[in-house]
Amino acid sequence: MTVESPANPRDLTDSPEQTAQLEHTWHSPGGFIGWFTHVNQRMIGKRFIITAFIFFLLAGILGVLMRLQLAGPEQQLFGPELYNQFFTMHGTVMMFFFAIPVMEGFAIYFVPLMIGTRDMAFPRLNAFGYYVYLIGGIVLIGSLLLNMAPNAGWFNYVPLASKEYTPGYGVDVWTTMITFIEVSALTAAVELIVTTLRMRAPGMSLNRMPLFVWAALVMSFMIVFAMPAVIVSSTLLILDRLVDTQFFIVESGGEPLLWQHLFWYFGHPEVYIILVPALGMISTIIITFTGRPIYGYTALVLSVVAIGFVSFGLWVHHMFTTGLPQLGMSFFTAASATIAIPSGVQIFCWIASLWGARIRFATPMLWVLGFFAIFVIGGLTGVMVASIPFDTQVHDTFFLVAHFHYVLIGGAVFPLIGATYYWWPKITGRMMSEAAGKWSFWLAFIGFNVTFFPMHQLGLEGMPRRIYTYVEEMGWSELNLLATVGALVLATGFGITLVNAIWSLFRGQRAEPNPWGAPTLEWAADSPPASYNFRHIPVVKSRWPLWDWERDRERGVVTGLRNDRREVVLTSILDARPIGVQVLPEPTIWPFVSAVAASLGFVGIIFHPIFFVIAFFLVFFSLVAWFWPRRPWRKD
Repeated sequence: MTVESPANPRDLTDSPEQTAQLEHTWHSPGGFIGWFTHVNQRMIGKRFIITAFIFFLLAGILGVLMRLQLAGPEQQLFGPELYNQFFTMHGTVMMFFFAIPVMEGFAIYFVPLMIGTRDMAFPRLNAFGYYVYLIGGIVLIGSLLLNMAPNAGWFNYVPLASKEYTPGYGVDVWTTMITFIEVSALTAAVELIVTTLRMRAPGMSLNRMPLFVWAALVMSFMIVFAMPAVIVSSTLLILDRLVDTQFFIVESGGEPLLWQHLFWYFGHPEVYIILVPALGMISTIIITFTGRPIYGYTALVLSVVAIGFVSFGLWVHHMFTTGLPQLGMSFFTAASATIAIPSGVQIFCWIASLWGARIRFATPMLWVLGFFAIFVIGGLTGVMVASIPFDTQVHDTFFLVAHFHYVLIGGAVFPLIGATYYWWPKITGRMMSEAAGKWSFWLAFIGFNVTFFPMHQLGLEGMPRRIYTYVEEMGWSELNLLATVGALVLATGFGITLVNAIWSLFRGQRAEPNPWGAPTLEWAADSPPASYNFRHIPVVKSRWPLWDWERDRERGVVTGLRNDRREVVLTSILDARPIGVQVLPEPTIWPFVSAVAASLGFVGIIFHPIFFVIAFFLVFFSLVAWFWPRRPWRKD
């Protein structure tokens, strides 16, 4: 392996035989059975993204149905039991099966491209994580169709979620599937951490990494530290329900508040696990559509890291009404206000980047500007509910529903849709319709605010959340009807993007190699990228390599990697100096088999403990096949 700097990168063209051999080495098998053997990072990333958006569609339909039920007083579209199932499934699917997986999917697809490598560090583990996620989602959605859906809320508070108050299989499905899919989240996080720290293109030191890569790295570390808490809490609950342990049973010395501490220790960082990659998407889009470097690169990186740290000190602000000591809660009030500081740093750096720039108001940029308006409102109400007296008044009202959606939809979904329009030509090789994109944005922006802004007033007027109906005398009818109309407009806006994506996939205009004029490495690859991403691994000399290459054609590349096996360059953590070559494993069906075997244990234990024992041996033998033989690491 060597690093070369030819005067003209076209001098590095390979013979047709070399290119064909490289394509054969990195090729993913075709056919039905071949689909289950894929380990390529782009294949797995696309699957995460598509599956997550399908879950988003299903959860959105449930949300619209709930709004129709609340459109008027004493509606009878469905009863309280089905409403509770819809409410629980809507929150669970949005939080666990859409928001985090879709961000991981974008990171899995784009981080290797943005750092100039050919794949993830552990491709088979990557595939295993997707199959775990897919199977868990299918089981959860299937429980709704079989009338076995969880109905105790997406937060599953005890003692309501205990066997005494919620019999049946619904909560059991929730606890086992949440534990199961968090394994998927952890595998993706480990993949992203190792890939980012050890597989960057030579020269891409930490202070040259794209801001989206920084965001994905922080998100991954947050997942590693946050997810074990919810795994522990859901495991304790399933033990209480299935084998009569007493972790949360007061009469036996258990502690119900332990559930809330464990759940929200994960739950509040989860909000920022979702938000942090969206911040990286926003920075990426602003850089491209202003056509100049971002203002305050170092401040943006440090503020994202600060958000990751501070987010772990906020969980008790979900518990201000539980009777905890006032002195202890005051520290969490301070932390809840403190996290607004790094968030504000992000906003002001973006404003400075936009100030005086020749902004191109393409569809991705419109979604980013919509984020500014919505997220600032969500941030302001977040500071409000950080105040203990105010939170005590509005905690169980629709004010919290409004705040929550302003933060998550405004803070994550709007940037996510913008990023979808931005990276669509890279994924598919085609452009999405700009006209349809603008219609989608304006309908979604107006519909969102018409839906959720009135909920602030409903909350201040005392309308409780988690209710399926209300009486006309409460005076909430007009605002609820307005919110329902807004929900239909919002759904129409998102629906236009769905139609736009499907239409453009087959009829969209062919994209140029770098249609937006972006500066990051993913646009140096083909659109869509080849199975090996880069024929020659690039050498990076600044934060904006593509802009540098436009100004002067000199560029360095890595040569000497073999074409007959899947080799990637390993680099040092700080300054990305080449230190060796890693040989990645071939496609195999064993990650899929391992995921199916593991799912047998998690699903089967709901009905009988023997399934866990059976699954243990099945997983053991599948892992032996998976890891046999080992691939060598070669020192350069």
